[in-house]
Amino acid sequence: MGEPGTKEVISLEELEAAGMGRTGRKHLLSILVENKPGVLSRVTGLFARRGFNIDTLAVGPTDDPSLSRITLTLDGALHPIDQVTKQLHKLINVLKIRDLEPDETLARELALFKISADGAQRAEITQLVEIFRGKIVDVNRRAMVVEITGTQDKIEAFERLVRPFGLVEMARTGEIAISRGRGET
Repeated sequence: MGEPGTKEVISLEELEAAGMGRTGRKHLLSILVENKPGVLSRVTGLFARRGFNIDTLAVGPTDDPSLSRITLTLDGALHPIDQVTKQLHKLINVLKIRDLEPDETLARELALFKISADGAQRAEITQLVEIFRGKIVDVNRRAMVVEITGTQDKIEAFERLVRPFGLVEMARTGEIAISRGRGET
């Protein structure tokens, strides 16, 4: 890269190689909204109009039935994230937005795996489930359904290990998160 004040042109590839294009940081946004029809559509539409791809999305009620929490993950440059959060604040039903810091956050995801399992493979799959502190939730003659809860890394590691047995189907919830300690919600 050029010295400060020079007119040297720098390509996008050079900026990204220097770590200045994308943050490389996954953004985990916790958005507190009023529990009303159309709110989720307006929030996700704002990201879509800005060209963001939402990696995971989870929505659920809070301790107050009139409020919901939207938790979404995405990757993006720091400046555009700031712009989108400023625009989110302008939406009437959005009450609070937090870009959760990974070091200060507990995040979990739930996944269900339907795995081909004949008699010989069941013992091996059961061992893997125990190692990952999962739960077998359904068994029939040809398959097992396993529930795993944990970080994205844990779920992806389990997926890699059971794929060779024959992964029939998989469903994931997307991350939900909460800040550590007694911080604000």
